Amino acid sequence: MKNAEHVTFGGSGLDRAAHIRADADEIALARANPEARCILLWRGKLLVQGEALDRLGFIPMTHQLVNNGPGGITEEPIFLGLSDDAPVFAVDISNWAAYDLDISQVGGFFDRSEQQHPGLPNGFVFAELRRIMTRLSPRDAELAASAKAVIGWHETHRFCARCGAASEMTQAGWQRSCPSCGGHHFPRTDPVVIMLITHGETVLVGRSPGWPEGMYSLLAGFVEPGETLEAAVRREVMEEAGVPVGRVSYLSSQPWPFPASLMFGCAGEALSKEIKIDPVEIEDAMWVSKSEMMQAFAGEHPNLLPARKGAIAHFLLQNWLADTLD
Repeated sequence: MKNAEHVTFGGSGLDRAAHIRADADEIALARANPEARCILLWRGKLLVQGEALDRLGFIPMTHQLVNNGPGGITEEPIFLGLSDDAPVFAVDISNWAAYDLDISQVGGFFDRSEQQHPGLPNGFVFAELRRIMTRLSPRDAELAASAKAVIGWHETHRFCARCGAASEMTQAGWQRSCPSCGGHHFPRTDPVVIMLITHGETVLVGRSPGWPEGMYSLLAGFVEPGETLEAAVRREVMEEAGVPVGRVSYLSSQPWPFPASLMFGCAGEALSKEIKIDPVEIEDAMWVSKSEMMQAFAGEHPNLLPARKGAIAHFLLQNWLADTLD
């Protein structure tokens, strides 16, 4: 696809400066740089600002929440890279209790709540990334996705997978090292195929239990060890919907930090329109025509909602409708 990287969380050209991660002196200089900025996360939510919540809420490295705040998953600030030559870090403060604030929606499918930390300026609030991801600039989106994914990895990998001992954050946050057995562990990314399966002028969509009423998206599934992307596409579609797939081609990819996936968008040609869903895998599947999908995108379909804006499924369907997949 010519516009493949226009997908949300697509590359913005961030200089990740990986060569200084192991250099403690260079990282110290980066932290002391007066232009250095920090991204805050709380319970997986990003600090954002602005009336439209369309900008990351950067704070200086000298702020108390960076230096001696309530703490959280990260032992030290994680170095994300250089944005316009300015160092950018990320810190988790999930130990903040958020007393007297509404946290009932935190972790939900559609979390529209916002939390204001008393130590931050008015207008700086924590918001769910899926809610505001399409409002961010490409650079802010890449920084947000990177911070959320790496901090999420630290949350679930506090102990060595080889010997079980507590590990330590190293390489400016991009590695965990075990002081007991010497093992090294790195942030993981799980490959997932998401499929634009078509038959003529129709596309195959499905839904999972618990989704909002009427919402359908493209079928997707994890790539298994020893499996190609093409084989994963054919297997997943057959397992979920019972539809055989012939030719498969790659379209675009998207980092998806919910929690740690890399979505491989693929196109596939169905060899049959007969559907036999596996109720363990999905709740429902159906073929949707271009005209019906256009209605859904316009908000005019009586009972069909499209995939969430910002997700690669929405991006692929949008390009399918516009005939811009090439």
